[in-house]
Amino acid sequence: MKVLFISSGNSEHFKVSPFIKAQGESLVAKGIVLDYFSIVGKGLLNYLKNVGPLRRYLRENPCDIIHAHYSLCGWVAVLAAGNTPVVLSLMGDDAQGTFTGTQRIAWKSRLLILLTKLVQPFVQAIISKSENLEQAVYRKSISRLIPNGVQLNQFKLYPGGCREALGLDPEKQYVLFLGSTTDPNKNFNLVKSAVAQLNRPGVELLNVFGVPHDTVVQYLNSVDVFTLCSFGEGSPNVVKEAMTCNCPLVVTPAGDAAWVVAGTPGCFVADYSPEDFAEKLHAALDFARETGRTRGRERILELGLDAAAIADKLIDVYKSLLPAQTEQVAAMRKL
Repeated sequence: MKVLFISSGNSEHFKVSPFIKAQGESLVAKGIVLDYFSIVGKGLLNYLKNVGPLRRYLRENPCDIIHAHYSLCGWVAVLAAGNTPVVLSLMGDDAQGTFTGTQRIAWKSRLLILLTKLVQPFVQAIISKSENLEQAVYRKSISRLIPNGVQLNQFKLYPGGCREALGLDPEKQYVLFLGSTTDPNKNFNLVKSAVAQLNRPGVELLNVFGVPHDTVVQYLNSVDVFTLCSFGEGSPNVVKEAMTCNCPLVVTPAGDAAWVVAGTPGCFVADYSPEDFAEKLHAALDFARETGRTRGRERILELGLDAAAIADKLIDVYKSLLPAQTEQVAAMRKL
């Protein structure tokens, strides 16, 4: 079976988003033949300029399934696909808007929500990463709830951590924020205010952003607590990645974060007040000092959120869209 991934190629850090690339690699490991088509340009009009190039690409590189990540990519796929089935993955703000605060979204993102509604009659399957995203899907008969998985071989455990390699003080306790401090939705000020309230001189807040994934893995194995402060998410990969590295966490109830960490000692869900976040952060730091690491990796496996298990679910979706004859051709290609 040959699948084409369509996603944004506008990041200054990478051509294909790391979590989309990781999902692709997990499918390739299962025998899927995979290509990528990156959308260049931002905004609806610039996205639509990619319809012609995609049509030409498909004429030269036919595939069995097109899997579009994000609703605007879905529109490009629908307009260029011809008879090829299109699978659409909802990513976050395309389904629920761009959050600027608690229960507040940017007005301009309402157009994106509308476009997500309008594209649904033209795709053959819709994948939501979490239940809150699936609320935007009214075509329930083609809807599937499939979070992103974690590549266990990439987010591996480093007993003892990597503090020396990262230049971190072995005597300090570190609180980690992974993300842009200028993105209103990521809500960096929450953890900044919470750390200031702790009155623990040996605690330092680290902000890491735009570094290679291997470096992220080192940090998640070395810090005392990882934090997620977002107002809105789909199924935040970084929470699952931190869990896979057995890192204690404090998260807000964004997307499915609370569900992922539920019942895991050393992992806490806080509200959006600095006071409550500081209280949960204090407890997580105490856990890190007294116990060390969590059993988050076991929780990820228990929930079936490893990349291999998620790849099987995606392949089941793809197969359901293939006519019997196409399935036979795909099987012959595999041979």
